[in-house]
Amino acid sequence: MLLCTYNQMEGVLLMLNLYKNIRERRIELKMSQDTLAELTGYRDRSSIAKIEKGEVDISESKIREFAKALKVSPGELMGWDEHNSQTEHTPQGHKGVVINVLGRVAAGIPIEATTEIIDTEEIPEEMAKTGDFFALKIKGNSMEPRIMDGDVVIVRKQDDAANGDVVIALVNGDDATCKRLRKYKDGLELISNNPSYPPMFFSEEDVRTKPVKIIGKVVELRGKF
Repeated sequence: MLLCTYNQMEGVLLMLNLYKNIRERRIELKMSQDTLAELTGYRDRSSIAKIEKGEVDISESKIREFAKALKVSPGELMGWDEHNSQTEHTPQGHKGVVINVLGRVAAGIPIEATTEIIDTEEIPEEMAKTGDFFALKIKGNSMEPRIMDGDVVIVRKQDDAANGDVVIALVNGDDATCKRLRKYKDGLELISNNPSYPPMFFSEEDVRTKPVKIIGKVVELRGKF
């Protein structure tokens, strides 16, 4: 019961942050409400004004439209990992480090992890010096609205994480999934952002025998259009 209340509260805060970010990004781009309404399929500026005030909700598909119109990723518009958002806009001439995007990771039902390289991403040298990194492509909608299907997450390799961190975990040894971590005295829970997906609880014995292993912490989201 407490978990449901926590998820609902987090969802409300995420949406309020979204509306604030829409307004701030629009102003940053010196874009009028009329222009934003036209780019996102609304009739006039009054709809944008209501959205920016948090008076109406918008769908996941509309979040993508707003992100495209405002020239940011859906995750960045949601306020995901704001302190790292500048890495998506590395100035020309800035030297970065290329990392591989590995096989698709399920954000929902776990799928078999693969080491197949499907793409590459670039991270700043400053970030690269803080650890070993890889990238993974998300498949599924269990982490929406914060992480969308097709998004790429930048992951720092580590075998543990703090409560509330978004992690990549191996379940049954070779199934990779992207979830929020919640630790308990008698085990751990892997939690979806999408309330349609129930939390997955693993006892201490499950963690040892299945096994369940954290392989990294998500440190940045890079949305794909």
